[in-house]
Amino acid sequence: MYQNILMAYNGTVEGRAALLASEKLADFADRQLHLLAVASMPSSMFLTEGFVPEELIDTEKTRMQAILDEGLAVLKGRHLRCTGHLAVGEPVEEIARLARELRCDLIVVGHKRSAGWARWWQGSISRNLVDHAPCSVLITLCE
Repeated sequence: MYQNILMAYNGTVEGRAALLASEKLADFADRQLHLLAVASMPSSMFLTEGFVPEELIDTEKTRMQAILDEGLAVLKGRHLRCTGHLAVGEPVEEIARLARELRCDLIVVGHKRSAGWARWWQGSISRNLVDHAPCSVLITLCE
């Protein structure tokens, strides 16, 4: 079945739920887990010249590295083989890129349902990822 799993992890409640789902999948066989944290910059962070100051990027990378280390500790504490990856960019693009690069056969992401304006305004990484993923996507719901 699934042997090479990419877990997108951001430290949120939804991300933790997806992390536990990945952990349960990995318990069934000797599988390779890849944990990805993406340091992304919201468009509101861009200056009028179209770039983000390096210190903001560094701060976000440091924050996401700490979140990645937390997730790795959980998985490795359960004796699972897991490799951490830190990327900078748009989450959907980076998740799909790394899944292609690693030849993953499953991507796991967490998702919290939103309604009305929140769904329209925020968009959905999970929904957009399904359109760009090179493999199956498991979306774990967190209420």
